[in-house]
Amino acid sequence: MRSIRRILVAVKDPTSKRSPAVAKAAQLARALGADLELFHSISTPRYVDAYSSNETLPDIERMTRRQCMEQLEAMAGSVRRKGLKVAVSAEWDYPVYEAIVRRATCVKADLIAAERHAGRHIAPGLLQLTDWELLRLSPVPVLLVKTAGAYRRPAVLAAIDPAHTYSKPAKLDDEILRAGFTVANALRGTLHAVHAYIPVPIGAFPYYSLNENVLVRLEAQSAAVAQRSFDRALRSVKIPKARRHLVGLHPITAIEHTARETRSAIVVMGAVSRSGLKRLFIGNTAESLLDRLPCDVLIVKPAHFASRVQRRRRGIRRPVMAAIPAM
Repeated sequence: MRSIRRILVAVKDPTSKRSPAVAKAAQLARALGADLELFHSISTPRYVDAYSSNETLPDIERMTRRQCMEQLEAMAGSVRRKGLKVAVSAEWDYPVYEAIVRRATCVKADLIAAERHAGRHIAPGLLQLTDWELLRLSPVPVLLVKTAGAYRRPAVLAAIDPAHTYSKPAKLDDEILRAGFTVANALRGTLHAVHAYIPVPIGAFPYYSLNENVLVRLEAQSAAVAQRSFDRALRSVKIPKARRHLVGLHPITAIEHTARETRSAIVVMGAVSRSGLKRLFIGNTAESLLDRLPCDVLIVKPAHFASRVQRRRRGIRRPVMAAIPAM
């Protein structure tokens, strides 16, 4: 993870008097000596009667954007009073998740902070929820803010996978650990690490060949192999043994359990973008944990991840509605 010098905050509602994403991004920016930019994507379509000339779309576009900028400036004022350098921007662009990625690329942001979509993620890949798509498409780390309240010497949990399940890039664990260390160190918190493994893979052995002694031996062997992999992965970071959590459970269960046990304020995970049926069948631990984790989530990508989002803005949505003939 590269140094964080600029943080882009995706503001969901510029009229809100308090945004947890803005507050926590500002706290991180102060700790890291970074700049902030508050960004809002204006994505609401403008419906125009094809037979009406009463509305001038360019005027509506300029007025709406100016109003958003004023609201963002009001939001930025309280942050600037704390000594931070804060820029604001609002653009007509859609969909929102692509607009955020485009803006982050344009201003060379090192981190995106965004509020999590409210409610449960039901078929999120089909609904194209903003936070879900940010996980898949953003080339820079994304901090999904789920909780209100400031960070106070937080526990930061780095979830790594030395076994490289589902062919995840081997260096992704290094990115996760670097991100976790950067955030924990900046906020004067503590860094934990968790590695989940399956003690005895289901279906690996015929059921008739297993008895209690064999199971105990297999579990011990699996634990030993997992421990060696875990220790190798942590050679480059100083994490005390008490903060190294090796858990013989499914990754989703293990990470959620450890996050609650350690009272972590942030869980750091890696996400690899997939498309089509492969993504639907394999799933993604980071995405599956969005609803279950009781804390904020920091998602990082492999170092050479390439975004598929086009750089050119889409601009204003202008669907045309034909006039309904009089009866």
